[in-house]
Amino acid sequence: MLFAQTKVGGKIKDSNGEVLPFVNVIFNKSTEGTTSNENGKFYLQSDASYSELKVSFLGYKTKIIPLQEKVNLEMEIVLQEEAESLGEVRIVRGKTSKKNNPAIDILRKIWENKRSNGVSAFKQYQYRKYEKLEFDLNEIDSTVIENPIFNGMEFIFEYADTNKFSGSTYLPVFINESVYKVYGDNEMNQKREDLVGNKNSGFEQNQNLIAAVKGIYDEYNVYNNYIKVFDKSFVSPLSTTGINNYNYVLSDSAYIDDKWCYNIIYYPRRENELTFKGDFWVNDTTWAVKDINLEASRDANINWVNDLYIEQEFKVLNDSLFLMTRDYFQANFTLFKKEDARGVYAKRTQVFDEYKFNEKKDRSFYTKRQYNFNEDVYSRDQDFWAENRLEKLNDEEEGIYTMLDSLTNVSAFNRIYDIATFFESGYVEFNGWDFGPAYSMFDYNEVEGFRLRLGARTYFGQHDPWRIEGYVAYGFRDETYKYGISGKWLLDPKSRLIISGGRRNDIEQLGSSLTNSTDVLGRSLASSGLVSVGDNNKLSNLELSTFNLSINPWYNFKFRIGASYREISSASPEFSLDYYTNESRTTTASTIKQAEISTMLTYTPGRETTGFGVERSVNNEDEFPTFFVNYSLGLKNVLNSDFDYKKLQFFYNQPLLIGGFGRATASLEAGKTFGEVPLGLLNVVPGNQTFFAMYNSFPVLDFYEFVTDTYVSAHFNHNFNGRFFARIPLLRELNLRELVGVRAVWGEISEENKRLDASGLTLRAPSKEPYFEYNVGVGNILRFLSFKAHFRGNYRNIPDSRNFAFTAAFGFHF
Repeated sequence: MLFAQTKVGGKIKDSNGEVLPFVNVIFNKSTEGTTSNENGKFYLQSDASYSELKVSFLGYKTKIIPLQEKVNLEMEIVLQEEAESLGEVRIVRGKTSKKNNPAIDILRKIWENKRSNGVSAFKQYQYRKYEKLEFDLNEIDSTVIENPIFNGMEFIFEYADTNKFSGSTYLPVFINESVYKVYGDNEMNQKREDLVGNKNSGFEQNQNLIAAVKGIYDEYNVYNNYIKVFDKSFVSPLSTTGINNYNYVLSDSAYIDDKWCYNIIYYPRRENELTFKGDFWVNDTTWAVKDINLEASRDANINWVNDLYIEQEFKVLNDSLFLMTRDYFQANFTLFKKEDARGVYAKRTQVFDEYKFNEKKDRSFYTKRQYNFNEDVYSRDQDFWAENRLEKLNDEEEGIYTMLDSLTNVSAFNRIYDIATFFESGYVEFNGWDFGPAYSMFDYNEVEGFRLRLGARTYFGQHDPWRIEGYVAYGFRDETYKYGISGKWLLDPKSRLIISGGRRNDIEQLGSSLTNSTDVLGRSLASSGLVSVGDNNKLSNLELSTFNLSINPWYNFKFRIGASYREISSASPEFSLDYYTNESRTTTASTIKQAEISTMLTYTPGRETTGFGVERSVNNEDEFPTFFVNYSLGLKNVLNSDFDYKKLQFFYNQPLLIGGFGRATASLEAGKTFGEVPLGLLNVVPGNQTFFAMYNSFPVLDFYEFVTDTYVSAHFNHNFNGRFFARIPLLRELNLRELVGVRAVWGEISEENKRLDASGLTLRAPSKEPYFEYNVGVGNILRFLSFKAHFRGNYRNIPDSRNFAFTAAFGFHF
């Protein structure tokens, strides 16, 4: 085991034996330090050699402690109170005063001289960024080392080290290094990152794993009022509203880079809120923050995270500009909130240099990206890393490459990796094929009875230029096989020109969404009769064949043109899709045969993806808006098709972070069908007769309760992230989250389309006034479950209609 040159740790108390939280602990005559936690514990390490430790806190005598050894753990430090009172600001724990508090006076100076981030102060900017990502198994002790699961892998524990924040022993299991050239234009609001070098251990080119860590922590400005981490808005300690959320204490002062600076400690005023604790150094003339440490409160309402640390260092250019030079992030992922719970450290270090400004580039530089997979980027030599590694690896990090190269040859480790991959994706990997997903193997509905589904897809790597995917299903009641198969081929990586096609023959719940597409393996809903409300037998037989051509003329802008042919008929004797075939309404048909061509435009500004193949993974699924337009043309008599029509559809979805009030999602859908079409081609307002949440559906509506050919629909859902529950003592410890929502739809159906229908259903549309529902709920129950109660707002006179619904949703969220 390798050690840094100086390590200290222990507990700090006052003369009465009470633990002292948030005490300033630094190596004497340095700026390397930390603060004690809520229990008075601290740990600090440095690669430098120090002989003294300085412990200080307002209202107590500063203590200089000689360090007899390089490693001094389990120290017990007692601080004595100052003989003279410091007046109103002599408060060391609990709530500090907002008046006559020198720390808050300094904070107001920071607000008055608010820094501008250097890259946002110029028209254009560019810089080099070195990024290091690392995963570590933590709390390594003898019980872990002796666990049979590590048989044959005992050598890995020779690479264990001590975490510089917690003092716990950890084992590095993955490291990834990247070098980027970053370009931005503030006038055009454009940004581009080019990966110029990448090196990792253990999992070659696994960009999905890398993106998982990058996605949880956005770049941010600490001078902003809120800091987004884990898709949540934490109140910044430099926020103009910070005095309502934090206690501030002026702790120390010292010269840093020949500038006199003040050290301010801050900690939360209330428990369970999305706040930090830590300290920052600020210059006494420019009032610019030199460096800042942020540690999320252990009781903050975040799932699966025990500890969270952030460090940032800045270079002040002048009285109004600063540039970030280093950014460090560390999260401890665990299943339990216990202090010594075992888990995984995820760490990210970013170092920035080579800043350049006001070098203008054409808009096409940002909107037309290169999508080609450059293998050279992943095989840079040692000279490249010697020049571009802006922060030297320590001995333990250097050893990860050697250790993991050996580990990937151990069969026991590969078995563990395969199991973890299965639970994450639901697929089993075998010789270039993925079999699954396991989560859709079993189902039940009133037509098929119990249903068994087996699927597979090709997968030779994340940059595969082509992919084939399919499934076979069997219903034990109707004794019928169903299937679906699709294929995609990337013809041109630069423009992402892709051809695709496929065929599907299956049971489907039509009307499960307003904005529909003709993807062969798209959303399939044959609702479960085991957990449904009322009669749920309105299922259809669908035979669908498609061919599509898509291209990305600009970054995150996709244009697709496609052709499809489908045959639709009822799958249940209790349900009909019949329509009249003559003007006198004397003859009917039960099967709809329809050819269609469509053009689709999709724009997703701000979306970040991983991979260069025919399919890419989205890194920031819940962060960017989506705009979608679809124009479809029905072609009568082509392949014996039955109808001519034109259909125009629009969809817009917008995630919203509303400061400290949580996260919301708003969406708008609109559409119109021009021409006469039967029930199977109309737009059904998506009801939901199950007890499970369905995206953009109306849980109090039954299937086919409203049918339209013209519609406008809006949805709004908000998660307060526990803002109010955190203030209720009996609920505070449960980390529950408040959920509210409202949805509405207006639509109409023409008399011509009503006359065409022979199904026997009552075709009605919410045309007199928009139909609306609202809901309230509680989320984060047991950290993975949420419940919502839904209430019908109007149209209560519809026969057999429901006025109330209850849905549940499962998911693992931070």
